[in-house]
Amino acid sequence: MVDVNMILELAKEKPSGLSNNDIQTMIPGAKLADIADAINKCLRTGSLELYQNKGKLLYKYKDLSKANSTKGLDCEEKVVFQLIEEAGNKGIWIRDIRYKSNLNMTQLNKVLKSLETKKAIKAVKSVAASKKKVYMLYNLEPDSTITGGAWYQDQDFESEFVDVLNQQCLRFLTEKAESAKSLGPILGRKKSYATVEEVHEFISELKISKVSLAVGDIESILYTIVLDNKAERIYSGDSYLYRAANGFIPSTGIIKTPCGMCPIEERCSKNGKINPKVCEYLNEWLDN
Repeated sequence: MVDVNMILELAKEKPSGLSNNDIQTMIPGAKLADIADAINKCLRTGSLELYQNKGKLLYKYKDLSKANSTKGLDCEEKVVFQLIEEAGNKGIWIRDIRYKSNLNMTQLNKVLKSLETKKAIKAVKSVAASKKKVYMLYNLEPDSTITGGAWYQDQDFESEFVDVLNQQCLRFLTEKAESAKSLGPILGRKKSYATVEEVHEFISELKISKVSLAVGDIESILYTIVLDNKAERIYSGDSYLYRAANGFIPSTGIIKTPCGMCPIEERCSKNGKINPKVCEYLNEWLDN
């Protein structure tokens, strides 16, 4: 007895076509009658296609899931569907569909509307260009580059949500650093660093997010804290570690004055044309 699934697996391994000799070589000892029976079952279900190449019979695997997805579509719909399918979950612009399908705009709009009605495809707005839509298969979840990920809701950036996450991530780093102080300067500093996984677990337990946040989302937040100079990060092994920081050293008094930043300060003198008495920037600063 030859298993049907075994025949299909062999056909998948030879996309150019599977011959009877290939089957006999790959399944040594199998009876010809059993092989023929298994092949006939595959042909009846449509999972194998039979064709000739230079007088030689070959069997080619056919993905029934894809075949069923285009069932009932006309030629133009199949062409458009396949272009959208190839784009995956990042979608494809209508301009690109038109260019690749060679359909005029009227025909293409009609085909897209028909496919949407049949729930074969869907249109998704992109955060990168809110006035444009990309098309993808109906059952696919859009890529985060299209939706904006966890930071967007209905194409709008959730700034308040990001601020809350920023504050809570910094709170975790600060509390970890404070609790490590009692361990001494060397061990305390080492223990004050946190992995992104630790911060992710803390945020998840708070349940402040309505959507599921990935570790990468939290790492993005931590990086903004580093850029704000409220935390530092070091590379350790194959990942980054994060630690609360004290921020920039306060500026000295002279730097805060216009004189401390003046590009022509060396030309300023008591009796010259450029002098403190007529400097509008200095007078404005003194008035405030």
